[in-house]
Amino acid sequence: MLKIYGTPGSRAARTLWICRELGLQYEHIPTHFADGGTKAPEFLAINPAGRVPAIDDDGFRLAESMAINIYLAKKHGGELAPKSLEDEARMLQWTFWAMTEVEKPLLTVLMQRLELPPGSEIEKYFRERSPKDAAAEQAALTTLEHPMSVLNGHVQIHRQWMVRSYAITTTFVTTRVLTAIPSIGGGGEAIYVPAQWSLLVATIVLASSV
Repeated sequence: MLKIYGTPGSRAARTLWICRELGLQYEHIPTHFADGGTKAPEFLAINPAGRVPAIDDDGFRLAESMAINIYLAKKHGGELAPKSLEDEARMLQWTFWAMTEVEKPLLTVLMQRLELPPGSEIEKYFRERSPKDAAAEQAALTTLEHPMSVLNGHVQIHRQWMVRSYAITTTFVTTRVLTAIPSIGGGGEAIYVPAQWSLLVATIVLASSV
């Protein structure tokens, strides 16, 4: 059986989500850095980098959330999987786009606005890596304006194609990066730009459930 290592509060959420959408049976093994789980020998045997998520699919071991999701989509996706080389290229394009253009500034804003238990180990962990910095937060918000505008424009033009095509796979892997956007509102209109994307996600998921 497929085993998924990580926690819902980590990038493992992407893998847990796509498994549910694909209707896969899996065993979830909660693995967290805060309690030393990612440094345990049994986990390092799965992923020597000590990062989550990681999977063990009947002996095939893989790490990196986007690589895992693409692997699962191609193996089990059926109608959710890319149907041609061109479709696969588009899937990879938007997957890489989410990781290279959006995730870093988005996480910067999230870390700046994250409310953590004062004095806790998790607060210490995150604040050592992301000290409070209003200028860094504003710079990240400004950086997000362009990619969000690009995404919104693309969906407006290609929405019907995306609903009809395999693109639900792209939607799943990309949306796991973008789902944090509504929760960091209040810092600028740019955060709310992907309205067309949100509508597309709702339309595709509804269609896939019929």
